[in-house]
Amino acid sequence: MSVETSSLPDPLAEQALAAWENILDRADPVQADKLRVAAAVRPVSEQLARALSCSAFIAELSKRKPGLLLEVLSGDFIQQSLDEADFHAQLVAALASENQDLGSCLRGFRQRHMLRIVWRDFCRLADTRETVRDTSLLAEACITEALSCTQAELEQRFGVPIGKDSGEPQELIVLAMGKLGARELNVSSDIDLIFAYPEAGYTNSEKRPISNEEFFIKVGQGVINALDQVTPEGFVFRVDMRLRPYGESGALVHNFTALEEYYQDQGRDWERYALIKANPVTGDPSVAQRLMQSLRPFIYRRYVDFGVIDSLRGMKQMITAEVRRRGLQDNVKLGHGGIREVEFIAQCFQLIRGGRDLGLQQRELLLVLEECVSLGCLPREVVDELRAAYLFLRDSEHAIQGYQDKQTQELPGDALRQLAMATVMGFASWEHYRAALQQHRDNVAGHFSELIAPPEEENCASVDEDGLDLWGEDMSSAALATLGYSDADVTLQRLQHLRSSNRVTALQVEGRERLEQFMPLLVRACSESVNPDLALHRVLPLVIAVLRRSAYLVLLMENPPALAELVSLCCASPWIAEQMSRNPVLLDEFLDRSSLYNAPDKEELREQLSQQVARLATDDLEAQMDALRYFKASQVLRVAASEIAGRLPVMKVSDNLTWIAEVILEQVLAVSWADLARKHGEPKRQSDGSGFAVFGYGKLGGIELGYGSDLDLVFIHEGVRGSTDGERSIDNSVFYMRLGQRMIHILETRMALGQLYEVDMRLRPDGNSGSLVPGVDGFSNYQQKSAWTWEHQALVRARFAAGDPAVAARVAQVRKDILCKPREHAELARDVVKMRRRMSEHLLSEGDNTLFHLKQGSGGIVDIEFMVQFAVLAWAHSHPELARWSDNVRILEVLGKEGLFSSDEAQDLTQAYLDYRGAAHQLALQQEPTEVSTAQFNDQRSRVQGRWQALFGEIEEQAAKA
Repeated sequence: MSVETSSLPDPLAEQALAAWENILDRADPVQADKLRVAAAVRPVSEQLARALSCSAFIAELSKRKPGLLLEVLSGDFIQQSLDEADFHAQLVAALASENQDLGSCLRGFRQRHMLRIVWRDFCRLADTRETVRDTSLLAEACITEALSCTQAELEQRFGVPIGKDSGEPQELIVLAMGKLGARELNVSSDIDLIFAYPEAGYTNSEKRPISNEEFFIKVGQGVINALDQVTPEGFVFRVDMRLRPYGESGALVHNFTALEEYYQDQGRDWERYALIKANPVTGDPSVAQRLMQSLRPFIYRRYVDFGVIDSLRGMKQMITAEVRRRGLQDNVKLGHGGIREVEFIAQCFQLIRGGRDLGLQQRELLLVLEECVSLGCLPREVVDELRAAYLFLRDSEHAIQGYQDKQTQELPGDALRQLAMATVMGFASWEHYRAALQQHRDNVAGHFSELIAPPEEENCASVDEDGLDLWGEDMSSAALATLGYSDADVTLQRLQHLRSSNRVTALQVEGRERLEQFMPLLVRACSESVNPDLALHRVLPLVIAVLRRSAYLVLLMENPPALAELVSLCCASPWIAEQMSRNPVLLDEFLDRSSLYNAPDKEELREQLSQQVARLATDDLEAQMDALRYFKASQVLRVAASEIAGRLPVMKVSDNLTWIAEVILEQVLAVSWADLARKHGEPKRQSDGSGFAVFGYGKLGGIELGYGSDLDLVFIHEGVRGSTDGERSIDNSVFYMRLGQRMIHILETRMALGQLYEVDMRLRPDGNSGSLVPGVDGFSNYQQKSAWTWEHQALVRARFAAGDPAVAARVAQVRKDILCKPREHAELARDVVKMRRRMSEHLLSEGDNTLFHLKQGSGGIVDIEFMVQFAVLAWAHSHPELARWSDNVRILEVLGKEGLFSSDEAQDLTQAYLDYRGAAHQLALQQEPTEVSTAQFNDQRSRVQGRWQALFGEIEEQAAKA
């Protein structure tokens, strides 16, 4: 029986039949009969015809080795997917059972699996990802066994290589680069490798010891010969070692220290690009991981690195020039809209943001594209188009290469091969295939151009579009005045001072060129602001801060809207300008205007922080602390930008700043708990939670945080006696004390992005002399028996911020009981007035009578707070609703509803309070003291003072007489 060709075009059907006859002619009679039987089974018959007609490689290999074809057609070898472990297990079994040398066994193994891989791909039994995975696993298995056999043989001659420092046996780590590293190898690819070993030292042979370097050079050469050497049986994989340090002129192998030093001292951008996909495929995983950890700082910058766009642009320009020179326009990899452009798009984001967004530190391209959607780098529809194009282009690449098992990405020129390729790709004709191909390539090229292609008006000189010299030697105040700078002479001096400064003159060529491109853009961008001189004055410190990290300048040059937003916000607020110069990494936030002016709610904040820390190891405390600091800085920047833009009223500003703090406290508690639990186990406790609660007092408790507020905190644990359940067990109380200490450490430690918050723990029972983390009972006893009136005043603003809700509920009940205690009003009023007078004397210095201190001044914020606290302590016994809230606004609302204050009085105090806080926020953004002219809030002050007099006037008169 012949093969089934009815589904094939006539020219391919003829080719399939001719190939089948050739195979039967070369087979012995027994093989021929068995082949006919195997080919008669559906769906093998149709698949065989398709494979023989569309792949000359399969046809030729089957003709030379009909026994191999019979073997793979028998059973389910071709019809089913293989598990990852199958490749290595089958090769080990083949090496153990077959009486042939390593090279012959590897080549036979490769032929068997490549026949299977191309067959499954061309017959669409496997999707693109399975094809590249199987080809990669085949290569990994061959590398692993070639290394194992080669090293074992050399150890017989020279001994085992031993590390000089560790005294441990050494093994070669093979770094798979490029597509192999990502397990995306195409069906006829070479493999890019780098060889490394952990330590210098010598082999332990008594007769013929050699250095580890010499030993592993021999190992590497043996591996290359086993894989790359062309014999009558062909080759296994072509091996390319040119990506190693110093390329072809460099040593074949390097120890870990030498590799790390090379990349840190001499590594170039294209090597960062290459190492993105580096993957150790041999050796002890922990040792290999140590190598990758040492290389990661070189690959992924800790800051947002837009400078990489220039490098990728340069690489692409070189490839484009090569495409033109060699006429490779029909190359599906290197040509217009080809595979390389999709790779560049994904890897561009990896290099730009991978140091901070760890989800981008993946090797597989499609996973990286999905992460770009999650991070907001690319829209979903763009990634969908790129994904579809990439899979189509990779399938096209396999259809080209699988035809003759040749490493080429050129579209075929002759009609028969074109028809074969169109058939494999599922098209009725070559014209239909080319139309689909063109659509995918146009999509890729369009997205690539938007991201990486040079800006249409890239200014490479100090002279701007109007012929004005805004940075060169001839820049003048007249040019600045032309742009609208009102104090042009002073601004010119600032620019000249920067240009002649040591910081600028010491720049390397690349940094100076970037500065020369950037400064005219900045000067013109500032000229568009309401106050050009002030805007430029405030942005220049940021420029100085990033001179040696000029990738930030590239970010702004690549994104003119981001530069405009930066100038606008810095002009509006010196606080923002200072934050940016201190933390240039925040420039990344300016890339998405909708995000910059959108302050998320608490649940969104919690989700965003969870995503940022999800991929961090819980035991990597430094990485956790870095992530928390960036999270806080970026979210506070969003709040400030939203307030300046008029999108957040004062209550919402404080709400958002408070939510940020609470979400951070939750994560700090989680990290601290995990750290201590690893060392000591978990404490015995009654609740399902941690048995530990964090309470916010003051502004945090009152939901009134400002931009520079510290955190007044009290830690409380549930007070269960016992010990932790780990091997290094400690008493519960010690565990909770250390938990509190660890939280304070994480919050207060100064790092590159500053500290999270200053923490004040003085409001806990007995203040600084008391236990850092009292139990609930101890807290209750203190509040009932020992606390002063001012401590009960502070308790009014206490609120659960993070931790165990069960503990929080017990403490909330204690708080309610204390606040609702009956009190003698006159005595309470005397205590409150006495504390207010003491605070005024201590914190309000004598100064200009024309100025009103918003917080401490008479009729100011603290007067309102003290009246509210007095009201709660005086009347919560009969009006328990007063004890429900911790923020002044809602307590004032209750006072009005309960008739304790008139509705007008409650409204007046509320409005005054909001007005004061709004002014304080604005002054903070202007970095001004919280003082205003006494005339500015005269009406509000009078109303507050009037209510204060009504409550405490008699007490103050008695105190004055005394």
